[in-house]
Amino acid sequence: MTTTQEERGTHGPRMNIWKLVPAVYQGMSAFQAAAAKELDPVIAELVKIRASQINKCAFCLDMHLTDARKMGESQLRLDLIAAWEESAGLFTEREQAALALTEAITLLTDGFVPDEVYRRAAEHFDETELAHLIAQIIAINAWNRFQVTTRAVPASLKNGDGE
Repeated sequence: MTTTQEERGTHGPRMNIWKLVPAVYQGMSAFQAAAAKELDPVIAELVKIRASQINKCAFCLDMHLTDARKMGESQLRLDLIAAWEESAGLFTEREQAALALTEAITLLTDGFVPDEVYRRAAEHFDETELAHLIAQIIAINAWNRFQVTTRAVPASLKNGDGE
């Protein structure tokens, strides 16, 4: 017996927002490129993955986990990024500071970004790097919100790699 997407609790895409508003996609892409400048690509991917986990964005998780693997990121680190605070020695102090800032910015419903989280990041990144890091976190949160709202289908599922 086959089940429908609704019965499985899955949903198809609502729309292809990027075809409908290509100027928004171009603007987001330009914002993303500007944010990524002068930011360590490993930290950028860790930030994208952690924010996407929090925001439950399957599309972005699929993309950024794939990208991280291609960059040579270990499966262990990818498996434990959601528990980075409990993974002693697996993430550098700098990476931990970036992940803490990612969580604080992503979870604004918990209140403002705490001063101690910001200070911790400022200890590990110079002002320009910190500005790029903040921009990167905000960019991935925006991408997540577009993809979750429109129910974008992860590439691996479109390609049949998800089985």
